[in-house]
Amino acid sequence: MKMRLLPAAVAACGLLFAVSASAQGVKIGILNDQSGVYADYGGKFSFEAAKMAIEDFGDSLLGQKIEIISADHQNKPDLATSIARRWYEVEGVDMITELTTSSVALAIQELSKEKRRSILSWRGHFTHHR
Repeated sequence: MKMRLLPAAVAACGLLFAVSASAQGVKIGILNDQSGVYADYGGKFSFEAAKMAIEDFGDSLLGQKIEIISADHQNKPDLATSIARRWYEVEGVDMITELTTSSVALAIQELSKEKRRSILSWRGHFTHHR
């Protein structure tokens, strides 16, 4: 499971170089299917694995605190977009990862482009919009 998170760790490292340092550090949102057909692929366990990986890094990377949050998009692009918009605009999320379905990934990609934020799809595709 930790090897699956290697791309996320690399992306987080790239994100730290790409964004200006803030006192809050880096906030990564895991937006995946936690209750539907793809729940066994990642689901809630993906969040737990990400927390363990962050702990292994010592809760920071390049001196910046790393925070992980999670939500269930239920395979609904409109719900995923609503969650992502709140994360970007209200909660200060820097990057969203674990986008399980193409419809959700495409919807979030457009929003991320608009908000100039980064995403990492479940296939390991990193898109940076700065």
